[in-house]
Amino acid sequence: MKYNWQRPEWPHFFYNVTDLEDLLLSYAEETGNISGILQVATEHVKAENLLDIMVSEAIKTSEIEGEYLSRQDVVSSIKNNLGLNSNPVKVKDKRAEGVSTLMIDVRKTYSEVLTEEKLFEWHVMLLSENKAINSGEWRKGMAPMQVISGTLGKEKIHFEAPPSEKVPQEMQLFINWFNETAPGGSMEIKRAPVRSAIAHLYFESIHPFEDGNGRIGRVLAEKALSQTLERPVMMSLSRKIEADRKSYYSALETAQRSDDISAWIHYFVRTIYEAQVDARKILNFTLQKTNFFDRFKKYFNERQSKAIKKMLESGPDGFQGGMTARKYMSINKTSKATATRDLQYLVDIKALIISGGGRSVSYSLSI
Repeated sequence: MKYNWQRPEWPHFFYNVTDLEDLLLSYAEETGNISGILQVATEHVKAENLLDIMVSEAIKTSEIEGEYLSRQDVVSSIKNNLGLNSNPVKVKDKRAEGVSTLMIDVRKTYSEVLTEEKLFEWHVMLLSENKAINSGEWRKGMAPMQVISGTLGKEKIHFEAPPSEKVPQEMQLFINWFNETAPGGSMEIKRAPVRSAIAHLYFESIHPFEDGNGRIGRVLAEKALSQTLERPVMMSLSRKIEADRKSYYSALETAQRSDDISAWIHYFVRTIYEAQVDARKILNFTLQKTNFFDRFKKYFNERQSKAIKKMLESGPDGFQGGMTARKYMSINKTSKATATRDLQYLVDIKALIISGGGRSVSYSLSI
């Protein structure tokens, strides 16, 4: 069986997206809605929403690769880099620091042409702490670069990338393609999600680094979207991919065994669209959250404020199972009587909505 890079047409991909027009239009409408909201949002709302998006992307792009980072370390690192912490907070996990730095850099440099130096820089950001990896350079060695699953002796090879000696040449072709298909380029691809889908597949098929290919490949997909939008894209693509990793790897594996990548583009464009819808919901929630606090914060005591903030951290999906007296006691290390009294007060001032009865009583935010 031949992989895409072994076929005579490589790296020219064939695809048909005529039946994607409605989805591409819906994506354009979503990005337009977000642009409109951002134009009237306060700087505080913009900063908070950007933080939420970057934290989600940093955590989820790592989880796709089997790395589970401390949310607090990621938040602290991003805030340090953005200058939001008056006194920089020490970050214990250097992996969190690396991926957070990457999230910020790709947003700052989205409009710049892609270069080999930038890819090496991103790789160092991600993996400089991993001494077993040669960070900031293409992979080397005679051993084949394979994507494998299964236990020892029962391995399944999902994909084998081009030999290491071909990587420098392949990457030069990729970099040229990426820049020439950008807005204003000689081979411009006007539909940003289509270009984003091809860029991710093309990069993953070369698999140029020893490690970190998935994370950098998703950064490139984001850069492709941002260049057409002429602003950093406000979405967490990795959050949507991580929610159904099986479909992601299945679509990628199928595309890497064919010249026709129509099915891959359909999958990836839909994923981008759904990620953009989620991002709009998060942005709307950020606005609602800000209005909520402006309205009620002067009525909260320290315990109530702490519990409310905990509920708000759950985002637009809501605090799982709602707030209960037991959860309130755990958050504030307080008695049941105090928890019950505080929660009833929050209902009375219409900050919370009560539902259920008896032992099934729970509380949700009045957002």
